[in-house]
Amino acid sequence: MRRPDAISGRGAPENRTPTRFGLAVREADGDWLDAREGLDGEPPPLRTTVTVEKPKTIITRNTSRDIGFDRSINPYRGCEHGCIYCFARPTHAFHDLSPGLDFESKLFAKPDAAELLRKELAKPGYKVAPIAIGTNTDPYQPIEAKWEITRGIVEVLAETRHPLTITTKSDRVLRDIDLLGAMARDRLVAVALSVTSLMPEIHRTLEPRAPAPRKRLAAVKALREAGIPAYVGIAPIVPGITDHELEHIVEAAAEAGATGVFYIPVRLPYEVAPLFRAWLDEHYPDRADKVMHIIRSIRGGRDNDPNWFSRMKGTGPWAELLATRFRVACKKHGLDRQKLGLRTDLFIPPQGAQLRLL
Repeated sequence: MRRPDAISGRGAPENRTPTRFGLAVREADGDWLDAREGLDGEPPPLRTTVTVEKPKTIITRNTSRDIGFDRSINPYRGCEHGCIYCFARPTHAFHDLSPGLDFESKLFAKPDAAELLRKELAKPGYKVAPIAIGTNTDPYQPIEAKWEITRGIVEVLAETRHPLTITTKSDRVLRDIDLLGAMARDRLVAVALSVTSLMPEIHRTLEPRAPAPRKRLAAVKALREAGIPAYVGIAPIVPGITDHELEHIVEAAAEAGATGVFYIPVRLPYEVAPLFRAWLDEHYPDRADKVMHIIRSIRGGRDNDPNWFSRMKGTGPWAELLATRFRVACKKHGLDRQKLGLRTDLFIPPQGAQLRLL
């Protein structure tokens, strides 16, 4: 049975108020809900709204030991792609908003990002290392077509010859192929496109507003033809739902000419776990218990393992089997090569900042 607050075409089956910060929980009147459509008719479609955010800085630093970057930029908060498994959903709780439908419909944009980036790159003592874009929410989600905030960021990094990595689920990244191609010639950029499933019936519910997997693989091929390093991330792998596709996705990545492949088992931090369980109950009730059992088996008996290193690969027999399958598939298709290193010695401070070098 479909949940009363579920909306067709959206990822989250509910819009539960987060409780981590003591917010008042919103509860709908069940008796009234039974007669809602008879009294008011069909509810209006859920519209996406965008709120302008004015941060003072744009580069986020981290000290995590199990990821390959120490700084990132997120042009947007929230993501209209609506991927039910998105580990960034809990960040909306900081805005007193639900990590459910609010996360994918009440978005925040940072239109001053390029200007802020220029100022930060011009600071005395700035030390160059690759900046990662798309580590939290997708930099090429649908609103990027209008706002072009990611484009502005890439323009600044291209101008200053600063290394960059991009992670996205969207073929919209091809819009910026002119900038990325020039950066790739100097080994300044690498792009990763996430491909979670090749099956349309799974894709439609798992990540309802993200471009189709075939479009993402076509984008990988186009990036490679332009000389741009392009990886495929099988992220996340959902046990009992998508894990059987592992070898097929590796093969499809090789056919698209991908530079390499990586994977991450599904992570369910904070409010993502109950959202994911509600999604399972609605779309896969026949195997919901089995899926959660496997997830807990690779997460130390919990819904989520936040510990460094183990959070990215999981532990236990199921995780070990997954790693073996992945390694064999990559070797079979010639994708067991090392990661590409980006150059950091070509950086030119933004115009107007040269006086710092005198």
